[in-house]
Amino acid sequence: MCLVILSLPQALHLKPTHPPAKPPFFHSGMKLALGCVLSALAASVYASSLHALRHSPLHALRQTPPQLDYNLLPRAACDNTNKSRSCWGNYSVDTNYYDETPDTGVTREYWLSVEEGPCAPDGYARQCQTINGTVPGPTIFADWGDSLIIHVTNNLKSNGTGIHWHGLRQSGSNIYDGVPGITQCAIAVGQSMTYRFKVSQYGSTWYHSHFSLQYANGAFGGMIFNGPATSNYDEDLGHLFLSDWSHVDVFTRWFEARNGQPPALEGGLINGTNKFDCSNSTTDPNCTGRGVKLTTVVEKGKKYRLRLVNAAVDGVFQFSIDKHKFKVIAADLVPIKPYSTSSLKLTEGQRYDIIFHANQAVDNYWVRAGWLNACQPNGNPDSITSVLRYNASSTLDPTSTSDVTVSSDCLDEPLASLVPHLKMDVTNIQKSFDTYLNISKTNYVHWTINTSSLLIDWNNPTLKQVFNGESLFPTEYNVLAINRTTTDAEWIVLVIQDQSNLGLEHPIHLHGHDFWILDQSTGTFDAATSPQNFKTKNPPRRDVAALPGNGYLAIAFMPDNPGAWLCHCHIAWHASEGLSLEFLESEADIQAAVSDSDRTQFDDICQTWSDNLGTQAFPQEDSGI
Repeated sequence: MCLVILSLPQALHLKPTHPPAKPPFFHSGMKLALGCVLSALAASVYASSLHALRHSPLHALRQTPPQLDYNLLPRAACDNTNKSRSCWGNYSVDTNYYDETPDTGVTREYWLSVEEGPCAPDGYARQCQTINGTVPGPTIFADWGDSLIIHVTNNLKSNGTGIHWHGLRQSGSNIYDGVPGITQCAIAVGQSMTYRFKVSQYGSTWYHSHFSLQYANGAFGGMIFNGPATSNYDEDLGHLFLSDWSHVDVFTRWFEARNGQPPALEGGLINGTNKFDCSNSTTDPNCTGRGVKLTTVVEKGKKYRLRLVNAAVDGVFQFSIDKHKFKVIAADLVPIKPYSTSSLKLTEGQRYDIIFHANQAVDNYWVRAGWLNACQPNGNPDSITSVLRYNASSTLDPTSTSDVTVSSDCLDEPLASLVPHLKMDVTNIQKSFDTYLNISKTNYVHWTINTSSLLIDWNNPTLKQVFNGESLFPTEYNVLAINRTTTDAEWIVLVIQDQSNLGLEHPIHLHGHDFWILDQSTGTFDAATSPQNFKTKNPPRRDVAALPGNGYLAIAFMPDNPGAWLCHCHIAWHASEGLSLEFLESEADIQAAVSDSDRTQFDDICQTWSDNLGTQAFPQEDSGI
């Protein structure tokens, strides 16, 4: 096995471009040794470049670390180059990644610190909760088929934490899904937890705290899993995080949100930076005016890959680049048949991979996050922008204008556009759950599913109850039990009907699975007739999809992954208000995947959290997730 240690205690907000993705190494001794040496060298070069950039001006020009000559690497069956992105060694974009995963023999190790301190990502000073001191935190890179070891230390001043690896199936590693109250106890202050899992998917995703509202304060970062793609490109520009941003601690806004009026945050960020206008805030000492716009420099004629993430608390984006169309090649972690568009809608928690061609006149252009006011107001929606330059020496603001027609709804991209490259039909529906979403108010607003609002205990996670052999789960854990009944392919169907009459869209995220979108409609679901409209022939697959306001969402997933899996709205306020359920999948098989060392750490984390309960500064005031 090759161990690549990537210890990044600090990282710049904007990471350099990662070295080009290459096919997995052969497993012969000499070739693996050479691969290990070069991987370690690449890690060293990358970490050194981060250290060197730490003290440069915040969010300076994108810089590229020295590149290794990958022609020295052993030749595989198929090279992944700018003219053959569909290739990946002995695998390709046609490989059924649900059933087959490369084994690179490489283990990559990272150290993450959840901490808090002063920050001013848009030039307005406040306290943030961060990963390794930056917003976003350091990007975790791996190849399809690698193994990851990630050490997370809670260096917050008070209260617990836990990190969720968004969109990962975690097959055989449910215990490391990272949700306090579901798959683990909260990590106490000063304590560390080590997460271990195999990279069985490829593409773009992110990690974030799943402890109450911490990610809304900045505790999130990116994950890039190198692998094949459905269209060619020259360079990978990495993540582009789109987020709203509060000028005060988000936990102080919770008391406003829970009374039914989600607050309009002051602005937004792109990759953790922006320039807030302080010209009208001359008496506010926190408004420093030193924010900067993210700048990306491109070379005319090249094609660039961008990995978009909606990391908002509460907001939908319609992303665009002035005068540039782009191809969409992946939705969440699912490669799709490329389609061309001039704008792209992302609901909370969603990711899209796009490729744009730098084929316009040499000039400066606005990159627009595209905040949709129809979904949630924002204090400065039009200022959530960054700059695309064809000339690195230019310092001028763009004068470009947008010709995008602004959407009037908060729904997903059209389902007809999101065609998975790997065709998979829904064939054998084993069981269907019809659930009903509503809203109530006792002390504060509660979103309910089948009249129950989620409320978990960070000291008594679902897995702890499973390990203890408990047969009954608290009603407020909203547990739905499912089991696999055959070795053949089969599907569970979940229908969520919105009965709140508020007309609000809800981005529904399922842990541990991709799901097939059978239907996404306004109106009322009829169990007798509506299934006739289900799309079962290669429907869109992903892990976040919008439930239309006053309508319903019907999704299907395979019960092939034993564990306790959360299914929740990814609007942070709504998750805190209990809009969630959990699937307890093949309960009898869960413990078989848990090693003795996994269980020892699990118990130690719970014991330490229990021992420190009396010293926590803040009690649980929301659902916990």
